[in-house]
Amino acid sequence: MKRFLIAFGTFGVCALLPAIGLAQAYPEVTPVARTTDAPILRKLALEREITERFRLGLEADARGDWKRERAEFERIITLHPKEPQGSTAYYDLGRSQVNLGALDDAVASFETAIGLDPAFLAARANLVAVQLMHNDLAAARTSADAFVARAPDSARALYSRGLIALRSGDAAVALQDFGNLLRREPTYAIAHYDLALAELKLNDLGSAQRELQTAIGLAPTFARAHFTLGTVLLRVGKRDRARDAFAAAERTSRDLTLRTLAASVRDSITH
Repeated sequence: MKRFLIAFGTFGVCALLPAIGLAQAYPEVTPVARTTDAPILRKLALEREITERFRLGLEADARGDWKRERAEFERIITLHPKEPQGSTAYYDLGRSQVNLGALDDAVASFETAIGLDPAFLAARANLVAVQLMHNDLAAARTSADAFVARAPDSARALYSRGLIALRSGDAAVALQDFGNLLRREPTYAIAHYDLALAELKLNDLGSAQRELQTAIGLAPTFARAHFTLGTVLLRVGKRDRARDAFAAAERTSRDLTLRTLAASVRDSITH
């Protein structure tokens, strides 16, 4: 069964990890049995129920019926499906629990999925995401370290640990992980932005300015990158360019608070 992760970033001060996404392409309905052997019939009936409940769970997910989704995957788990369906059922249960706000339960479900299949990288990514949502930085760092150990070349693993390090104040590790990520994925604008934040924590204004400019070149409507670039330019005395950066932040932001702040700072800068 093919597993995949639907992922996207957000352009926040410290971007969140990806939203919780589906984990696998599911099989078609089990064909009708052509046997009268009782054990085989029981086995096929069990497989049909598992397949059907996966379908019902995913349909519930599509319409936002998280309680029904949770119930379907809880039932699948009681049927003890083989791998990879077992770990996937726990993963999808975790997704429904996140949507219901049951973050502790979601953590347990993702951890169980990983225990059943240690190579289930989507589960590792979303375990870190939920631990961050729970603001449990210590647990998130432990999970992210394990994620990087399992998949040292994974952009998602490096980004996860870099983001946690940044939020924890460990600028050196953040710098290393974002740098390694960008050597593999140089067009990842949000990573350039987060690398700039790490460089600012280390007071490396020149490098931060370059990374912010790169992020803006890759994503011209990246309002927070424009705003942060404005603050850096102010610190190095480039007031006219700072005004332009704050004006760009106001122009490109869809966040009223950020637009208002950018306009206020821009207007406060005197020549």
